[in-house]
Amino acid sequence: MTNRQTPLRGVLFIGAHPDDETVMAGGTLAMLHQRGISTFIACATDGRGGESGGVPEVQTLTDLARLRQRELTCAADALGAASVTLFGYEDPVIGPDETLYGFAADENVFVDQIADLIRLKDVDVVLSHGTDGEYGHPAHIQVNRAVRRAVREHTPDVLFYSIAARVPGVEDRIWNVSDPAHFALDISPWFDAKHAAMICHRTQYELFKRRRKLKTVGEAVRTLESFHRHWPDTSGALPDDAFAALLLAAGASSPPR
Repeated sequence: MTNRQTPLRGVLFIGAHPDDETVMAGGTLAMLHQRGISTFIACATDGRGGESGGVPEVQTLTDLARLRQRELTCAADALGAASVTLFGYEDPVIGPDETLYGFAADENVFVDQIADLIRLKDVDVVLSHGTDGEYGHPAHIQVNRAVRRAVREHTPDVLFYSIAARVPGVEDRIWNVSDPAHFALDISPWFDAKHAAMICHRTQYELFKRRRKLKTVGEAVRTLESFHRHWPDTSGALPDDAFAALLLAAGASSPPR
């Protein structure tokens, strides 16, 4: 198990869609890179079910999937990630009244794929979606469940922290109400890197702005990123491990829970 004295070998972010890595953890990934920690990004779906933002070269869902893959690679470069892994599951198209769906995957197979990637990248921390799927997205919940199983059943020496953990007194539609934040980091020192990564996701510009009624992509950059440790269980105590120590050294606070 990675303790406070053990240097981190690497951190793996596993998201459901292209842009999840940037919107919810981009500043932290940039901070880790700045501190010499190897970071890796994995994405479960191809993103074809999302919005195209009116980008002219997108004429088909296949076009959108290809472009969103390039956008993810661009964002990973901006954040300093060492590699991008695409699991390649087909992202379902949003339904009537913006109904969201999970993706078709054998969970046991997906769990094995995640465990294999953790071993391949030789990381000791995994970051991924929260219990509630942030704003309730079924694919985010699906990824959270699979990551929990992969870590618990196959790579138990790895730490698992979820993103967008609830910070008391701070309103944000993406908070996972079920996951009180152990740590909250003001990523303002790494704003430029996160903003550059957001700019890479140009098919999502209108979505970024519309959800919060903003005028620019820069205004959509969240400067507070928060984390809850799921594995190993903290039993109510504040985590005391190498990732926690690094967050605290970067200026993170421990909000009251």
